Amino acid sequence: MEKIFRPNPNSFKNTFCVFQEVPLSSLKGLVVQYQSKSGSSYYYSKSGMYRLSNHWGRLANSKWRLEPLVLELDCFESKIKLGFAPWENFYLDNALDELYYLEANYLKNTVNYQHKNNPNYDSKAILRTSFETTKKIKQIRNLFTLTSWAKYFEYDNLDVLRKKIIDQLIFTNKTLEEIKREIV
Repeated sequence: MEKIFRPNPNSFKNTFCVFQEVPLSSLKGLVVQYQSKSGSSYYYSKSGMYRLSNHWGRLANSKWRLEPLVLELDCFESKIKLGFAPWENFYLDNALDELYYLEANYLKNTVNYQHKNNPNYDSKAILRTSFETTKKIKQIRNLFTLTSWAKYFEYDNLDVLRKKIIDQLIFTNKTLEEIKREIV
């Protein structure tokens, strides 16, 4: 019988991780190795962790995000999702260090944050603390969803204007107000 992998209970405190959603059939042959008070189930393997949960994002002292298989189209679809993350994708987190950078998806009008230890980080986006990152995400989401801010600008294409401002928020340390003043 294969030995059950049991990580140190403290190894997930203060971590950031992006899980990829996988089908529930991925659990075949695995045994629950930890059940949280909030109802999440954890399955450990040599290659990583499976987490079955109805809540993702900020978890006590960690930030664990789930990248969905597909966008939810059915509002009656189960909110319980299974995610998998390799052990090497758990990165240390704290509130003081500049650990996070932003990525915008202009086709989907979304923004997300990533950890600087992500192998895809190209050192172009500015690194920020958790607090600064949260503030920039809120500003960018407002730029994506609202249009009232644009009435103060002369522009031919709103999407081009949005991208210009959002890129400045991601790739510089300028404030939103400074960027807007430069564009006017």
